[in-house]
This record gives sequence, structure tokens and C-alpha cells, in this order.
Amino acid sequence: MTPPENRRIILASGSEIRATLLRSAGVDFETAKPRLDEEAIRAALEAEGAGPRDLADTLAEMKARKVSERNPGALVIGCDQVLDHDGQVQTKPESEAAARAQLLALRGKTHRLLSAAVVVENGAPLWRHVGTARLTMREFSPGYLDGYLARNWPEIGSSVGSYQLESEGLRLFSRIEGDYFTILGLPLIELLTWLSIRGDIAA
Repeated sequence: MTPPENRRIILASGSEIRATLLRSAGVDFETAKPRLDEEAIRAALEAEGAGPRDLADTLAEMKARKVSERNPGALVIGCDQVLDHDGQVQTKPESEAAARAQLLALRGKTHRLLSAAVVVENGAPLWRHVGTARLTMREFSPGYLDGYLARNWPEIGSSVGSYQLESEGLRLFSRIEGDYFTILGLPLIELLTWLSIRGDIAA
């Protein structure tokens, strides 16, 4: 096996949060954003009856495979996050109005975040994990919602659910159950444990 200091690891994601998590954990890696029409793929999978967990897992694998094709021998980490609200998958808001509608639909209710990670080498999946967290939004006031959107749009447009827990989005919630890293979009503990056991990073 390639020694840890020579192992090439690629994060197949344009997410700065995921990159920051890996970087903060001391992992030496590169980034490469996969070129996929995620919405078309998601729509096709849903038409076939795929549930939220399968959506996240399949999209994570497809992203990793796409980058792996151009990088033989590298370990490629693909990621995807899905918000499941009563069996309905929520996507990133395309406008401030869409973000408002999304937050109003989630207000006072509990939803799930599913964060998938799949590691691929030479086009073949080696490891996969889907982490789940449950989040309950409080009954925030219309005035707070107005202020929240004014302060945080368009940054929250890059996040499913129209919130970022690493910033003011935390104030939208009354209860959070689950791993913090999973909520941010990467099941980091499980990934680091697997990489360490394999010897891909120093243990």
C-alpha cells in the first residue's frame, strides 16, 4: 500500500465547508469539482422511486466516480447531502423567495439531514457511509425571518434547507440530534477512522 505521506487524496466537491473540515483535521488533499447535472440525476432517481438515503448515496458515488476517471490511483471522496422533510426531498433555494418558503415549511417541524460519503479508487467504490441527523426548527417570528433573510441571503443559497449551522442558522433551531460534521455535510469521524485503519493517513 502507498505510504500515507504519498497517498493522493482528492475531495470531489466544491464545498468550502467540507474542505475546511478535512483541512482542520490535518488531511493532505486536493479538490476537484465534479461536472454533473445533479438536478437531472436527482429527478431521474426520484422518478425511479429512490428514497432520500439512496439519493444521497448514489449522487456521492457518481461525483467520486467522475473525478476518479481523470485521476487513476487516487482516493476520491464524493459527498452529497439531502434534506428529508416528511418524505419530501428539499433542494438548495434558487431565490430569496424560495428560501423564505422553505423555511416557513420547516418552521416548528422536525426534518432529517442525510450526508453521504463514498470513496472511490480507479472507478471502484471502496467505502461508503450515510450519516443522519434530526433537526427541529423553532417557531421563529415573521420579523426574525425577515431579518435573517436580509442578513444571510445569498450565502444560504448554497445550503439545503436555507440555513448554515456554522453561522446564524443555528438560531433557527430548538433541538438538534446527530453528529455536527454530518450536519455540515461530511461524516468526518467515520471517514477519518476508515482512512486511518487502511493506513491512508497516519494513525
